[in-house]
Amino acid sequence: MPGSTLLHIDGVEKRFGGFVAVDGLSLEVKAGEFFALLGPSGCGKTTLLRMLAGFETPDCGRILLDGTDIAGVLPHRRPVNMMFQSYALFPHLNVSDNIAFGLKRAGMARDEIATRVAEMVALGRLEGLERRKPNQLSGGQQQRVALARALALRPRLLLLDEPLGALDKKLRDSTQRELMDLQRRLGTSFIIVTHDQDEAMTMADRIGVMNHGRLVQVATPRQLYEQPASRWVAEFVGDVNIFEGRIERREDQRLVIACHNTGAIVAAAPRQSLAGEAVCVAIRPEKMKLSRQGPAEAAIKAGAINRLEGTVSNLGYLGDISSYGIALDAGATLRVSVTNTARVDVDDFRPGERVVVWFEPDDCVVLDP
Repeated sequence: MPGSTLLHIDGVEKRFGGFVAVDGLSLEVKAGEFFALLGPSGCGKTTLLRMLAGFETPDCGRILLDGTDIAGVLPHRRPVNMMFQSYALFPHLNVSDNIAFGLKRAGMARDEIATRVAEMVALGRLEGLERRKPNQLSGGQQQRVALARALALRPRLLLLDEPLGALDKKLRDSTQRELMDLQRRLGTSFIIVTHDQDEAMTMADRIGVMNHGRLVQVATPRQLYEQPASRWVAEFVGDVNIFEGRIERREDQRLVIACHNTGAIVAAAPRQSLAGEAVCVAIRPEKMKLSRQGPAEAAIKAGAINRLEGTVSNLGYLGDISSYGIALDAGATLRVSVTNTARVDVDDFRPGERVVVWFEPDDCVVLDP
């Protein structure tokens, strides 16, 4: 049933000699969920995916699929399929035969194979390409053939190992939308491994962030971005300004924090408990406002607005936004992102120009240092 637990990983560990690739990891993935494993290179996400596929065996722990432990089940015996980063298409087989390969190995009847292949060709929008070999296809077409082959056996769980890495940006963006639409239509649970944050944030219902073989946070894309569980997650996911300091005093639901190189910052009190008085304040660049005058003095005196002054040190025009580097008078350097709502540049800030940066306490996330 959608929403019920399909996959339960319980205390799984994998070592290669003295190196711990996956360290006592536990996770639940729901039926019909699009789940992403996100992390830097070497964090253990691909090793975990290979254990789910059966290409690696955990040293300890359980992998339960629909309540059955599959940790010791051979890859071709488990209702799991994997789409590789390289696609791994057979170069001597055409599109139809590539899709049919697993069906033939499973002993399916010839007429059933023909029906299933036709279904997968339509699903992957591969009509007219059935007789072509992989070297006669574009990168996007090869990707759809590999996906159709992986789905042909109707697995309970589909694993995708950085499947979009070889595609250019425009094709990658369109393929992301196709994957999301396909997953929702089929209702199959997908687990995608990626180091591309935008890819994970766009496609996944939930994201598990890994570091050094462990899950450091599992959350929806919005929760992960707006409510990071640690400084490491805040710095890894998206752009962020980090200010270190100490809690000076508490006022209702706010903290006054004396930060190095910025002065006092008023921030909303965090939901989680803090280890001590030493903290850091994380603020996303797009939460900050940039102007030549700043907010009204009444708002500043009321403590509702943080106001910092500085000079534009550099800028980058990215089309939808402009990114500014600001050297604060107090010594810190920060990034501010401004949405480009006008086609002309009359309101742009120039390097060397004096500016005011301001933001509200609720825009700040207070974390342990």
